[in-house]
Amino acid sequence: MTLPRVGLVWAEAANGTIGKGGVLPWHLPEDLAHFKAVTLGSPVVMGRKTWESLPERFRPLPGRHNIVITRQPDWEAPGADVRDSLAAALELAAADLAPDDVVWVIGGAEVFSAVIDVADRLEVTALRVNIDGDAVAPAITERWRLVASDPEEGWHTSDAGIDYRFLRYETR
Repeated sequence: MTLPRVGLVWAEAANGTIGKGGVLPWHLPEDLAHFKAVTLGSPVVMGRKTWESLPERFRPLPGRHNIVITRQPDWEAPGADVRDSLAAALELAAADLAPDDVVWVIGGAEVFSAVIDVADRLEVTALRVNIDGDAVAPAITERWRLVASDPEEGWHTSDAGIDYRFLRYETR
């Protein structure tokens, strides 16, 4: 199988935190809107814990082919397709994609770590605040180059008072 174009999308605190106790440890409506704009119309691949962290009223994520990875046989995710491996999830996601379309991996930390070395693009919402958590973002290594920042300089400030910016990375 030829791998589809793969993107990862996440928000992270300045200390790398992406989650705490199975949920986002912040509320940033601007990031949720950005996430929706990036992923809408595309397949999204996530681990079981990420699926379970989504409020029931948002499961499955509307306007996206939801694919959940789990090692638990016979586990079900109503409205989503379930696969037992990352490879099987990416194969399913690629089945109906046009050549330039992207499969978005949306979490969690274990899935990000498993796929970052074959990904083509990262969409990262960087928060200028340290937040305690138990899940951290994968390292953005020299394999990646920053291609866009919004804002280009400085930070946006959310209605919640958190400084943030949207960063796009592509492979070198």
